[in-house]
Amino acid sequence: MINRVVLVGRLTREINLRKTGTGTSVASFTVACNRRFSGQNQDQSADFINCVAWRQQAEFVSRYFKKGNPILICGQLQTRSWNDNQGQKRYATEVIADEITFVGPASANGAPAPQGSS
Repeated sequence: MINRVVLVGRLTREINLRKTGTGTSVASFTVACNRRFSGQNQDQSADFINCVAWRQQAEFVSRYFKKGNPILICGQLQTRSWNDNQGQKRYATEVIADEITFVGPASANGAPAPQGSS
């Protein structure tokens, strides 16, 4: 069985980087992915997909990506549940990112340009 997700979209807000109690880096962010549509008079709509990155990937995404930047995410879809303060069962579905890549020119993300010979 395969659980693999590939997303290409734009970050909807700044990355939320934090540390766990044991010092592990974790970053939370949302990616807006345009939906395909048919028909000439339909507006473009998007899905807003919550993503989480851990350890080095969390540090990388928080360092080089900002709100509005295009981004490519590869990972696994995960669903979790918990009881809130009122005892209500809550659910979250998110992509656990294991690969994060730039989309488009490096300057679009503020990343350093690759060094090459002229």
